Amino acid sequence: MFTVVRYERRQENPFCALMAKSVEGCKACYAAQHELESEACVETKTIQCFAGLCETSVPVRIGDNLVAFLQTGQVLLHRPDKSQFDAVSRALANSGVQVDLKEAEEVWFQTRVIPPKQYEALIHLIDLFAHNLASCGNNLILNQEQPARPEVLKACAFIAQNFSDEISLASVAHVAGMSANYFSGIFAETTGINFIEYLTRVRIQKARDLLRDPRLRISEIAFEVGFQSLSQFNRAFKRVEGCSPREYRAGLAAI
Repeated sequence: MFTVVRYERRQENPFCALMAKSVEGCKACYAAQHELESEACVETKTIQCFAGLCETSVPVRIGDNLVAFLQTGQVLLHRPDKSQFDAVSRALANSGVQVDLKEAEEVWFQTRVIPPKQYEALIHLIDLFAHNLASCGNNLILNQEQPARPEVLKACAFIAQNFSDEISLASVAHVAGMSANYFSGIFAETTGINFIEYLTRVRIQKARDLLRDPRLRISEIAFEVGFQSLSQFNRAFKRVEGCSPREYRAGLAAI
């Protein structure tokens, strides 16, 4: 069930805290945050509420799974003035929010103002952090406690040594001494992901390391880690990391 995000009291926007005291105000906040998270499931999204406050949500994805959102507080991107609040007060009246307008005006003017370029830089940093969290999640999947079954451990070691080659489920199953069908089930049960996904994540993990070298072309890296085409590499990288290889490299340069 969706719930309105509430912030620690000392960090909460005072205008939003006042709105939360009203049923109609809560409905307005609910609608805005529901829209924000619905549209931010795939990529970063910024919305502006009826009071002109901006809030941004950055998705954290591990593979195809959306695991969390990183959200900013509510801020203004331009210094507020009386005419702007007059529009806010009309919106409050039209929506039926029961609130002391004098108090609402006072706390609205207390809203933190962040210039657009500074806010854009802030969102860029949050986006980088989200990608880093996704990378950490991928590493945890690959570097979790070693499989208890020696056959699967042997298979993982084989993949780590031969990931750049065109290896198949059947070839890895042969190394493990099992039939392909039986190995497929045992591997997924032991590692938590299927063979293809595991191999893809190993390759992407190696690609991240290579992307740190600006002398290497992205196409070179794609083939170096075992992908058959640049487009296949780009799709897999974006699915696992949440950004393209080019964006990932640009993020490294910005740190």
